[in-house]
Amino acid sequence: MLTASHLLRLPCTPDLIEGGIAYATRSLTYAFDRAGSSPYDRLRRVVANVAVELAFRRILSQQNIPFEVKSSLPFTDHERYDVSLGGRRCDVKSFLISNSQQVSKIRSSPNILLSAPALVPSDQHAADGHADTDLYLFAFVSGLIAASQADLKKAIDTRQRHYLVHAMPQEWRKPLNWNPLGPLALKSESDEELLVEVSGQDEARGFLTRTFSLPPKTKVTIHEPFYSLTSVHVRRLPDARVGIFSATRNETYIIAPLDWANLWLHGMDIYFTGYVSRGEFRQRARAISAGSRVFQYSTTHAKNLAMTISDLNSLDELFANVRAWEAKK
Repeated sequence: MLTASHLLRLPCTPDLIEGGIAYATRSLTYAFDRAGSSPYDRLRRVVANVAVELAFRRILSQQNIPFEVKSSLPFTDHERYDVSLGGRRCDVKSFLISNSQQVSKIRSSPNILLSAPALVPSDQHAADGHADTDLYLFAFVSGLIAASQADLKKAIDTRQRHYLVHAMPQEWRKPLNWNPLGPLALKSESDEELLVEVSGQDEARGFLTRTFSLPPKTKVTIHEPFYSLTSVHVRRLPDARVGIFSATRNETYIIAPLDWANLWLHGMDIYFTGYVSRGEFRQRARAISAGSRVFQYSTTHAKNLAMTISDLNSLDELFANVRAWEAKK
């Protein structure tokens, strides 16, 4: 049984968040928006999840734990990679906690995580391609998000780090006809110069990103071969509209000053808890219905299987096992 002493806590450093943002923005090329939900909530969860995975690899390297990185299984995200420990695929399940009261409680008493459920969506657990010897590892990321315009303004005014992005709608991210969108034209109605980073895909569906300087109220033509546009990133919050014109679509898409979202995660801590094999999890987990309230979510969107965090096996045990598995190869 896990105790508070088994929890591994470390800060979520800026480089981990930057790595998460880079992956999250690329994920827009294949992600679908759930009806009634914000794409930015999903993107922030992706940022947190990837930061945790990168942190886990860093821990393995620092402790000289041998591991491999393999391409993900078909049911997971495109271009996602999993850690393999002793030939066993390790699926890191992390949960972003951004409620300020919960964040405060976790920082003062990390042991409250021990009573939380270790959740795995039922459909993921039942998917093909797994072995019972594969591993689930569970982690929590706690910290604050400057998601509202008021919180974002406060973060900017106090010179906190931020990352402003606008996710393009599905018809621009996933056009039905795969034709070049250009020539494209960008224009800012701001009275000041604006640096804009445009991301999308080229003809071969490779990731394409370019940065442009927009002079005040001046149209800039883009000749790069964009076949889709997924997101637009700016270094500072624009005080006026930004327009993108596609000759192919014969359409101008307008981004208003309130249409930018912040993906940066503030004051984040990562808590690695424990692990369990997939086979043991299948035997011991209980079902949690969709719509249930749990520690991580006010409402679960899907049916889950769960064990209590305190019933997991410790990371010290995992690392010892990995060395033993490697020695037997």
